[in-house]
Amino acid sequence: MDGLPTREDEVDFSAPGTWYTVIGELDSPPLIVLHGGPGTGHEYMITLTDLYKTHKLPIVLYDQVGCGRSTHFKEKAGDASFWTMDLFLAELDNLVDHLQLRDIGFSLLGQSWGGILTGAYASRRPKGLKRIIIAGGPASMPLYAEGCKYLLSQLPEDVRRTIEERERKGDYESEEFQKASAVFYGRHFCKLDPLPEPVQVGFEHLKEDPTAYLTFKTITKVRWVTLSNASHMTHWEHRDKFNELCGGFLFSGRE
Repeated sequence: MDGLPTREDEVDFSAPGTWYTVIGELDSPPLIVLHGGPGTGHEYMITLTDLYKTHKLPIVLYDQVGCGRSTHFKEKAGDASFWTMDLFLAELDNLVDHLQLRDIGFSLLGQSWGGILTGAYASRRPKGLKRIIIAGGPASMPLYAEGCKYLLSQLPEDVRRTIEERERKGDYESEEFQKASAVFYGRHFCKLDPLPEPVQVGFEHLKEDPTAYLTFKTITKVRWVTLSNASHMTHWEHRDKFNELCGGFLFSGRE
């Protein structure tokens, strides 16, 4: 984000704090970006800052509670009463209010888990929300699990067997599991080789503190877009096209 007008801050959120950064000035409705995981942090979503360069669209990136530069709660690992959807929705509400966006308005883009959060937030019809974009966010976790199971079955037999055996044993740190998982991720998570550094940072966030991660067609005016030869990281693999589509959607109908 070098050369872009950027400011960083932290907003108090009950006991924890939520770290955020704003690219541009909040004199027009910004796009708030919700990262995946939960727990991957904001870095791998920096491709969205291209929209400031092309459309002068203010961008808000933030680390959800439990990861990145926001407050961590490792002592809450496995505490389903703490890591709830309501926690993350309240955090987003708090950020919107802190930035005073209710009157000027704002849009949301959620990727992966962030897409689930975006859909849940939009369903409440909060004041100020103008548009949403869901990128690679599953609408149903059971269907998502079925899809992953199918994709796993399409891997070479030795790779599939290694992943299944290591998962049964809970052996996620072994070299064998890491190598086998890399095959799966290379096909379906991100097709770029090597992985962009910000995407690697997201993996590191999960590795350093997996607390939050481990505990967790009837829409009007909707537009579905599918890009070929893409995986879960479409905003990296087809960066220009992804941002072109997002910019066109976010600015359509504006005077």
